[in-house]
Amino acid sequence: MTVETRIDGDNVIATVCGEIDGKTAPQVQTELLAALQEGKRLLLDMRGVTFLSSAGLRMLLLLYRQIAARKGKVVLVGVSEEIRDTMSMTGFINFFILADTLEAGLSALS
Repeated sequence: MTVETRIDGDNVIATVCGEIDGKTAPQVQTELLAALQEGKRLLLDMRGVTFLSSAGLRMLLLLYRQIAARKGKVVLVGVSEEIRDTMSMTGFINFFILADTLEAGLSALS
C-alpha cells in the first residue's frame, strides 16, 4: 500500500495504490487526514487501488464527512468497475463525485 500526496492551493491530490482493507485503511486515513490540514478539497486517485473492503468504505466516508464539514469536495478518480459496483450497492457512491481522468477530477474540484 502506498499513499502519495501533494498540495495545490486548497486541493489535496492523493494517489493510493494497493489494497485498502482492515490492515491498511488506518494508514491511508492517517496520511490523508494529515494532508487535509492543508486543504479542504480532496482528489483521490484510485486507479491503482485493486481492492476496497468495508474498512476502506468506512475510511472514505470518514474523509467525506471531515471535508463536507468544511464545505469541501471529494472527487474519486479511476475507481474500478468492481469497486464502483460495491459502492453503488452500499449507497456510498452518492457521497462522492467520480471522474475517469485526473483532468476531469481536477475540473470537478473547481
